[in-house]
Amino acid sequence: MNTIKFLHSNWAYLTFIILIVAICNAWIGIIKKKEFSAKDLRISLFGLILSHIQLLLGLILYFVSPYFKVWSSGASVVMKDATYRLYLIEHPFANLVALFLITVGWSLHKRQETSRKKFLRIGVFYLLGLLLLLSRIPWSTWLS
Repeated sequence: MNTIKFLHSNWAYLTFIILIVAICNAWIGIIKKKEFSAKDLRISLFGLILSHIQLLLGLILYFVSPYFKVWSSGASVVMKDATYRLYLIEHPFANLVALFLITVGWSLHKRQETSRKKFLRIGVFYLLGLLLLLSRIPWSTWLS
């Protein structure tokens, strides 16, 4: 369990960095009216891939975590305790929605005809996903 927790926590840094790079790249592409190139595609794809790997690590951690056993006490116990609620409901749900947004941004960009629209889909959806990810991180645990 400690190995998975270590991987999940540290992979997050790499994921956040590439998401920030992809978002900045997209907005720079819009502002400078660049053509969407293979480099832009790769940056966005790496953001998508790293996010999905982070999700897989998180799902494994979720089910092997000692917090998961609290579910056997009932949902009311989970909902009454802020820590349990964060780790068992808020963090996983927000991250699933964030990954959904990132995946939608990737999927929508492929259907666009113009570079501006491609950059816009990546920029908006990846940014929304990143903000949602950042909103539900257990900061006190992650930074310690």
